[in-house]
Amino acid sequence: MKTWKYTLLTLVAACHIGTASAEMVEMDKVAIIVNEGVILDSDIDTAVKTLKFNALENGQALPNEDVLVEQVKEKLILENLQQQEAERIGVRIDDNRLNDAIADIAKRNNQTVEQLSAAITAQGISYPEFREQVRNEIAASEARNALVRRRINILPAEVENLAEVLAQETSATVQYKIGHIQLRVNDGDDKAQVEAQAKELVEKLNNGEDFAKLAYAYSKGPKALQGGDWGWMRKEEMPTIFADQIKLQNKGTVIGPFRSGAGFHILKLEDVKGLETVAVTEINARHILIKPTVILSDEGVQKQLNEFIRQINAGEATFAELAQQYSQDPGSAAQNGELGYQTSDLYVPEFKHQVDTLAVGQISAPFKTVHGWHIVEVLDRREVDRTDSAMKNKAYRILFNRKFNEEASAWVQELRAGAYVEMVKDQRNVN
Repeated sequence: MKTWKYTLLTLVAACHIGTASAEMVEMDKVAIIVNEGVILDSDIDTAVKTLKFNALENGQALPNEDVLVEQVKEKLILENLQQQEAERIGVRIDDNRLNDAIADIAKRNNQTVEQLSAAITAQGISYPEFREQVRNEIAASEARNALVRRRINILPAEVENLAEVLAQETSATVQYKIGHIQLRVNDGDDKAQVEAQAKELVEKLNNGEDFAKLAYAYSKGPKALQGGDWGWMRKEEMPTIFADQIKLQNKGTVIGPFRSGAGFHILKLEDVKGLETVAVTEINARHILIKPTVILSDEGVQKQLNEFIRQINAGEATFAELAQQYSQDPGSAAQNGELGYQTSDLYVPEFKHQVDTLAVGQISAPFKTVHGWHIVEVLDRREVDRTDSAMKNKAYRILFNRKFNEEASAWVQELRAGAYVEMVKDQRNVN
């Protein structure tokens, strides 16, 4: 989704093209009006030369000059429209993020930042102008991501179906060492009583009791005299009632009780081979969100949030009290500002940066996202084994990326269709 990186890299490639600064000044005229914005002749000229340079370096063929220029114009129009959307919804990229992005550009071009700056300046492009171009492109990317996400709807059933397909593909080579306890239900037996006994055994197993010992004592299954040990099996080799219950769980997982015609069953995955485990860091954070208004400016919001921090540090109020009273995120405000345990990649970049870098118990300075101004406190971090849900997460990402690309294309087309675009002139001399 970070398509802006390609644009930035091609912009840097232009730094290696010999272009006299006098020529840039001569061509710096308005070529296209896009709503209330403009595209200059120099923008078009630089983009065309960059494409030619990259095509030559990569041995790629290009269309004829007229077609190439038209394609470049359309590309610049779409980029300009997205930058306007970023301004409309108030996306702001601070200097820290900008510096990180420029350092990444330099690294990808095997340069230091100083070398990148010198190369840009040598081509008649001022480094401050280059920084603002990078800032605009990051902002446009953030605006697109934020606005397109709102259009995406992924149903739980879609995730479940795709996860099942992925799990079947993955589990073909996974082996499980299985322990099994079976409690039979004979004619005349009290089924509820047998089920209660099965649940009691599961509770004991989860509390650490020895599986083989319980299997010897209670199981009526075919492997009872082996302590319930079925040995190593792939899913395709095990009984269907076992295979249906195993969804790529980890070593040590107790499954059940579940019912079949023969009674109630309990499985334990004594060991697993060939399954890549997934551990993630979950963060429990709480925040207060304040949104600027016509009356309350950005500066006013920052002042209010800084006052909240002062009150908390002075013991005059708690974070929870202030979140309940003032936060404009209704869902978390009702929970004392708490967002619950989440992985940080679920948050927008500015918020993610804060929760990833704050120490537990530390309150951030006020910062801005597309949602408004926040202060955030990290309450706790924990390492969680997420192998069980990794396949669903993978399925969700696949579905999200598919739908994002579809919706992003539709969103850009709608922007273009609703824009006022005027070609001021078409008299260019592109070499």
